Amino acid sequence: PTLAAFPDFTELMRALGYPRLISMENFHTPNFMLVSEVLLWLVKRYEPQADIPADVETEQDRVFFIKAVAQFMATKAHIKLNTKKLYQADGYAVKELLKVTSMLYGAMNSKGVERADVSEEDSSKFKFDLGSKIADLKAARQLASEIASNGASLNYLLGKEVELREARTESIARPLEINEAEKVMKIAIDCVREEVQKTKEMLNNVALDEANLEAKIEKRKLELERSQKRLQTLQSVRPAFMDEYEKVEEQLQKQYSSYLEKFRNLTYMEQLLEDHRRTEQEMFE
Repeated sequence: PTLAAFPDFTELMRALGYPRLISMENFHTPNFMLVSEVLLWLVKRYEPQADIPADVETEQDRVFFIKAVAQFMATKAHIKLNTKKLYQADGYAVKELLKVTSMLYGAMNSKGVERADVSEEDSSKFKFDLGSKIADLKAARQLASEIASNGASLNYLLGKEVELREARTESIARPLEINEAEKVMKIAIDCVREEVQKTKEMLNNVALDEANLEAKIEKRKLELERSQKRLQTLQSVRPAFMDEYEKVEEQLQKQYSSYLEKFRNLTYMEQLLEDHRRTEQEMFE
């Protein structure tokens, strides 16, 4: 059966196994609590492991809930929901809910579940999860691409089979000469020996480099210890001019204090003089 057999939203919800009875009169006025409950149930019906916050006490929580459900349906089920109509929680919201319920009902029927045989108890036991199907679809697409790639490689290799067959047949038909085979084996053995000798020389060089590095590290450690001792010695020695420096610094501090006092007095006297001149000017005018 198609959606025409269930034109009413309430009938679709009952067929999907919703535990409560819903009447269209519930949506004559905005009923956000019912809409949020239905949305959360549909999401859980689609994917039981979905993490959607169920708190809808404040306006901000409701907006966040609607956005989360719409994003989930868009990414998982490729169903675009109108968030404004859902937030209205009235008859317009029912039209958006029908998109999800019709998809779930169609998927349920595709698994061979007949409407006449589905009772409320059976519907509650019906498990529907498209998450695994989406994963299977991705795996199938990946396998299809791998099959196409392997097929192209196989076609290329089969194209070269004609030339390779002739070379293989010629090699098999050629009589095996013991002397020539022995010569080739000796050459191969000599090459292997050369590689072994080179590897041994490289190992010896590594050992020598390691010894040189250890000697350099030890030398640097000794230099560091000498430098640290010299630094400690220099820090502990008091320079000869420090006594004179401290005396001059003390005198400088006194001179600076005297300078500050005279500067403040001078500034104060200049301000008095400026006030006196201003008074005389006003009296003259």
